[in-house]
Amino acid sequence: MPEAAPLLYSAAQTRALDAAAIERGGLRGMTLMARAAEAAFARLTRRWPAPAGIAVVCGGGNNGGDGYLVAALAHKRGLPVTVFAVGDPARLGGDAARARQHALAEGVTVEPWQAGCLSAGTGVVIVDALLGTGLGGSVRPDAAAVIETINDTGLPVLAVDIPSGLCADSGRVLGSAVRATATVTFIGRKRGLYTADGPALAGDLDFDDLAVPAESLAAVPRGEAWELLSLVAEREALPPRAPQAHKGHFGNVLVIGGDRGMGGAALLAAEAALRAGAGLVRVATRGEHVPAFLARLPEAMVHAVADVHELEPLLAASDLLVLGPGLGRGPWGEQLFARARSASLPAVIDADGLALLAAGNAPWPAPAVLTPHPGEAGALLGTDSGAVQADRFGSAQALAERYAATVVLKGNGSLVVAEDGSGGLCAAGNPGMATGGMGDVLAGLTGGLLAQGLPPASAARLAVSAHAAAADLAAADGQRGLLPSDLFAPLRRLLG
Repeated sequence: MPEAAPLLYSAAQTRALDAAAIERGGLRGMTLMARAAEAAFARLTRRWPAPAGIAVVCGGGNNGGDGYLVAALAHKRGLPVTVFAVGDPARLGGDAARARQHALAEGVTVEPWQAGCLSAGTGVVIVDALLGTGLGGSVRPDAAAVIETINDTGLPVLAVDIPSGLCADSGRVLGSAVRATATVTFIGRKRGLYTADGPALAGDLDFDDLAVPAESLAAVPRGEAWELLSLVAEREALPPRAPQAHKGHFGNVLVIGGDRGMGGAALLAAEAALRAGAGLVRVATRGEHVPAFLARLPEAMVHAVADVHELEPLLAASDLLVLGPGLGRGPWGEQLFARARSASLPAVIDADGLALLAAGNAPWPAPAVLTPHPGEAGALLGTDSGAVQADRFGSAQALAERYAATVVLKGNGSLVVAEDGSGGLCAAGNPGMATGGMGDVLAGLTGGLLAQGLPPASAARLAVSAHAAAADLAAADGQRGLLPSDLFAPLRRLLG
């Protein structure tokens, strides 16, 4: 039986996990804080075994309490450490106050934060224990000044639980945020660490469950959390091929796209569908692209389509559509889109197909997978990319609900939401994927998997996972200059 996927939680859910660990797991808050400090200190010494100095920046909440205990562990080990306390220590309460008293009793040097107390120095490591996951709005000016000072030193930073100023829910920067070299997060994985600005700010990310018994965390229903996608787990949705299999068992895909000057988009989608294992792939495109298709991809059945009448027999022979790569938004694309819609075939809709879908503001009349980037998602929701990025999780779920479809919200930490609202996040991939045509490959890949009988959500989850993993393998030769077609060879190995 496959192992359950790791779960990603919001800040509120994380607080519920903490409460469950204490109330149901029989753990004291101070015990959890001590375990968190031990995990953070272990991570620090693994990464920087012999630091010339450790500067722990402690705020006024439990995150600061973690920092005080990290400092006590460092002092006990004989490492030079100083705590810089931000705010009035008298306002500390509960476990955080007890942690500070423990650090003082152990002989840790604690100094009030002031301008100039941190400066660049060889071998010094900063521990960010300023703000935790409870930040509800923008960072206050006094805390923002501390964050900017930390960043300006250029020193390596270990963030405790989450980089200060990063939204645990969305992964966006709340005005100002620490750029950490490494982060260790506890009990529950915070979803904001895995998408939007989160991965860049967190650096090397570790997770420690603090030995909290899994059964004590049942207070947070599994269905309310997001799954962290794994190619190994998603690959199990694709069964092995029977010895007697033939091409008719693996579906007929029709790629519709490639208006003038955009034939390459349809070509990439068609090849991706074939590399995913589709039995037959037809292409409806402009006549001038046919010679290039035959030269590059003779395995595809390419058809010159000038109008909707020439599309009719292709629709009749197909099981599902990949609609939109290079389709354009002119009369040709609009007419083909409208006719494809009336055919009511399952579809993967991307690029210009999404723009035309947004113009109609109505669900596709058959099972569909939508694959928007943030700008396209904004158009589908009647907003803009900034609003989408501010709440990627909520936006993806809103799209799935509005269009009654499975949705892939592309970007750093791509999200997959099924029509029923369940979600997964892909943490794989790299910046080399930021080039035209990558989305066309993903659309074709998704269509090729749908053609083999996978449900829309399973096909989308596997496609996103394999697409990112293939890009990571291809980027072994360098991220800069990575081409979408470079993914085809590793995709074959990954999908088997």
